[in-house]
Amino acid sequence: MALKRRQFTKEFKLQVVHEVQAGKSLAQAAREHEVHANTIIEWRKNLEKYAERAFQGNGRSYTDEAKISELERKVGQLTMDNDLLKKALLRLDVRPQRADGNGSGK
Repeated sequence: MALKRRQFTKEFKLQVVHEVQAGKSLAQAAREHEVHANTIIEWRKNLEKYAERAFQGNGRSYTDEAKISELERKVGQLTMDNDLLKKALLRLDVRPQRADGNGSGK
């Protein structure tokens, strides 16, 4: 039989982190709430890094949103780069013909 992972609510995680920030020792908070000290450390890091977006739900939804935003910005930048290159190619194609008539430069 496989063990099911425990899931903690956002409120529980915030409560534990706030207790540690208020001065309770990490070891004491871990014992009282029956979680590993490293888990509390991770919760604290997530809260510091993502503030109100921390603990949004299952998995990494807040980091997924950040990744999507980053990729959307990248798509926008690449679109602008493509437009610039298209304009540059159009200008190069319109250059005047050489006196010998072939315009190839050879």
